[in-house]
Amino acid sequence: MWAVEVLATGGESTYLVASSGGLDAYRALAPPIRAGGQFLGTLVIALVVLGLLQESGPRSVRTVRRSPIISCCIGLPGALVIAGLAQTGSLLLGSSLGIFFGIPFVIFGLTVLPLLTTIGVVAIGQTITTRVGRDGLGAGVLAGSALAGLAGLSLGATLVLASLAAILGVGAGARVLFAAGGSTQPEERTVPPANKI
Repeated sequence: MWAVEVLATGGESTYLVASSGGLDAYRALAPPIRAGGQFLGTLVIALVVLGLLQESGPRSVRTVRRSPIISCCIGLPGALVIAGLAQTGSLLLGSSLGIFFGIPFVIFGLTVLPLLTTIGVVAIGQTITTRVGRDGLGAGVLAGSALAGLAGLSLGATLVLASLAAILGVGAGARVLFAAGGSTQPEERTVPPANKI
């Protein structure tokens, strides 16, 4: 069954995505439980991500803080592409191509997007703590986790925060990933020797 037919007829793949019930289960939780879960989840994921990516994680946070507009301009299409790949993969799971193409797309989307969203949440938290007077990555992790927990009281606030953090995180992650081959700091550039005649 083609993806157009699945979307038009509400076929088998659409049923798999809609029957997961993740959003309904999330909405059924009490707001304090959602807030606590989002706080703890964001805190644990942020500590793991920044612990594993010891060089590029903090550099991504600094990149978001240094130029958030450029990160948004790069992150918006990037986040849409990653989410689109995950959704395409979930639609392909109901077809014969599902094992070969669908599963890698879903795994890629469900791995990369939450990790980069967490980097965006930490950058937002560090920006808030800098305004208060505490400039540090640990304070940013705690403030970002507290902000995610506070946003858990409302589904709309959670959606806005997650969207903004995903856009910022994907933009900064792409900028750090593609800037690794070049010179990002002007003082790190090497000057070639003068040509002798």
